[in-house]
Amino acid sequence: MGDRVIYELTENGEGTVDEILPRSSELVRPPVANVELAVLVFAVQEPALNLSLLDKFLVHTESSGLETIICLTKQDLISEDEDAGPPAKGEMMSDSLKELVKLYESIGYQVVVTSAKCGIGIDPVLERLAGRISVFAGQSGVGKSSLLNAMVPGLQLETNQISMKLGRGKHTTRHVELIRLTNGGLVADTPGFSTLDFLQIEEAEQLSSCFKEFESYAAECKFRGCLHLHEPGCKVAEAKDQGLIAASRYENYLQFLGEIKDRKRRY
Repeated sequence: MGDRVIYELTENGEGTVDEILPRSSELVRPPVANVELAVLVFAVQEPALNLSLLDKFLVHTESSGLETIICLTKQDLISEDEDAGPPAKGEMMSDSLKELVKLYESIGYQVVVTSAKCGIGIDPVLERLAGRISVFAGQSGVGKSSLLNAMVPGLQLETNQISMKLGRGKHTTRHVELIRLTNGGLVADTPGFSTLDFLQIEEAEQLSSCFKEFESYAAECKFRGCLHLHEPGCKVAEAKDQGLIAASRYENYLQFLGEIKDRKRRY
């Protein structure tokens, strides 16, 4: 999905593709090309927010050179008081969610907390999508289709309830579909999934550059090609110890590094 082509019309009104033009960007999963902006959609609850998977998605968008928005959906499922009803527009987020938003904003990502049910946070996302080709990606059941339905009156994409037994959603979007917005944007809606690999990262050294907050510290590491494990003079590890890099992000970096090394050993 997303390739730009040169084609020629045939006599029966159909067409033949003569040439596939070079791609400006490419994602393997979801399979989409030539997008400029990725909207990573994760629910704050149902399914539970998986920060490891969020960071893995961020590695993919960074390695592909895409701008990225983090969209946290289903704000109506949380409140300061568990017995309280859904939040009204403008109501304060829970402390844990505010800390999460603060963390990723400090790294340099726009984070928007939304509720399609209550109409919260829709406009800021729409503004970023105007005139752009973007892709919505995330787990099944996080509300990608509900969010798009709220953005495009009359769209009526199929939605499904979360499976409480499995803790994840059903695949209501079964293929990559391009949706036209009223503000000139085009959005590729993609099937949800809960696992990603690192096939596009060929060397372990590439992973560090996909963690934006590592960049300034990595430049000061004692050894060129430092993997930020146990190397002496590693400024990234020092920054983590000093609280300048979030422990959760550093731990996920180590986990992903291990996955990449295991893959290289298998092949």
